[in-house]
Amino acid sequence: MAQKYNTMIMGASYGSLLAIKLLLAGHNVKLICLPDEADLINREGQLVRMPVRGREGLVDIHSRDLPGDLSAAATDAVDPKDYDLIALAMQEPQFSSPGVRELLDNVAKSGVPCMSIMNMPPLPYMARIPGLDIEGLKQCYTDASVWDSFDPALMTLCSPDPQAFRPPDEPTNVLQVALPTNFKAARFESEEHTAILRRMQWDIEAIRFDTGDGEVELPVKLKVHESVFVPLAKWSMLLTGNYRCIQEHDMRSIKDSVHSNLETSKAVYEWVGEVCRTIGASPEDQVPFEKYANAANGLAKPSSAARALLAGAPNIERADCLVRTIAAQQGMHNDVVDRTVASVDAWLKANRKKAS
Repeated sequence: MAQKYNTMIMGASYGSLLAIKLLLAGHNVKLICLPDEADLINREGQLVRMPVRGREGLVDIHSRDLPGDLSAAATDAVDPKDYDLIALAMQEPQFSSPGVRELLDNVAKSGVPCMSIMNMPPLPYMARIPGLDIEGLKQCYTDASVWDSFDPALMTLCSPDPQAFRPPDEPTNVLQVALPTNFKAARFESEEHTAILRRMQWDIEAIRFDTGDGEVELPVKLKVHESVFVPLAKWSMLLTGNYRCIQEHDMRSIKDSVHSNLETSKAVYEWVGEVCRTIGASPEDQVPFEKYANAANGLAKPSSAARALLAGAPNIERADCLVRTIAAQQGMHNDVVDRTVASVDAWLKANRKKAS
């Protein structure tokens, strides 16, 4: 391999999936997380379980068996300038919490290229899309000021299409992949920074993992795209499935959200796609509804946003609000999306009232 990159990933839950792929490819990773989590990862490593086509059950991949080096640290124990790439893998509201906020500001001022794998695109990424009223989008963020120091040229977005979760009966250093699709990243503005992503893409493509009874090609690749709109294909999925898990009094699975009324689901999915095309996306940037609906058959749990609201969260990522706001800027609206946003608003209002 030509070069080992050092990547800092803020968020050890979903971030562990990207981390394990980089470690398999021979790159080094520092996970930023809570002190107890960091101690566990430094002591025992990280375990990711994923399905592999043609094999029964799950394949266990342990960080200690891989060519790259993994370590973990709390927010106050790292210098962003020590890294070649920084990945944002926390939920958007977490970036305004004490400690995380200060580190994020240091990341912004470090000049190191930054790739988000959040469902909620960071505000500086949205600034890379011509013609949007960025000021009008700030209402959708928990605290938009945390993004003030970023140069949009140093921020890219990677669509977090793979679905993964921490099994409830396992330690926090275990992650299980439910839907092993690909990470889809937009290029950076500069060729120099994009070259880092391309190198990682090639190295991940080349991985062959020895399961003990032969080498296999693992799923979950990194795909780098020229268009800034490719990661926004996730919006149709989020508004059709993830946010429609949120019902008036309870939550339903993503599968039920999509398949209980396929006609409505398809209409929402295609409307969000039209919003993206209105701001500059092309049809090739997007994923056909049928492909998403088929994948949703395997998503038998409520989305992370729905589970967070059910657990009393006062803030969640508001990609629903973001899409509706962008649509309104283009003179577009959708009744089902309006009802979805209203449901999320109602849950948040009730949760904040309970917490006060």
